[in-house]
Amino acid sequence: MKKFRYSMQSLLVIKQKLEEQAKAAYGAAKLRFNEEEERLLAMEQQREAYLEQKRQVMSARLDVPQLNRLQMAVETMDDRIVRQKQNVRKAELAMERAEEALAVSVMERKPQEKLRENAFEAYIQELNAEEQKEMDERTSFQYGRSDTEEA
Repeated sequence: MKKFRYSMQSLLVIKQKLEEQAKAAYGAAKLRFNEEEERLLAMEQQREAYLEQKRQVMSARLDVPQLNRLQMAVETMDDRIVRQKQNVRKAELAMERAEEALAVSVMERKPQEKLRENAFEAYIQELNAEEQKEMDERTSFQYGRSDTEEA
């Protein structure tokens, strides 16, 4: 009996490789998104630290140059936070696009795998039918031989 060979195996392999690439791209996009969010969180924490320092300076003694520096630091952090929020949004959109591409890759691969499974099942049925035919031929040959010996 011939060995099972799926005629569209190369297409299935390509679909599987594309899916793996999409998974890798999604993983990278998700990692970048998480890193951007962590940067944003660090910036917001730094801003809060500047505000706390500013409150302490205001409550202790009036140090105008120090207050001006802290106010500038808070304003700078506000600007950086706005830009970082934009970076987070860009990373989130890239992650969503990568997720959609992954979903498409999975949807394209699954029918190919189903076709391969169906082809394999047909192969197994054909193999079983051939084995049954061989067994029937052996049985009929043995039965026919024992009839001729008795006569």
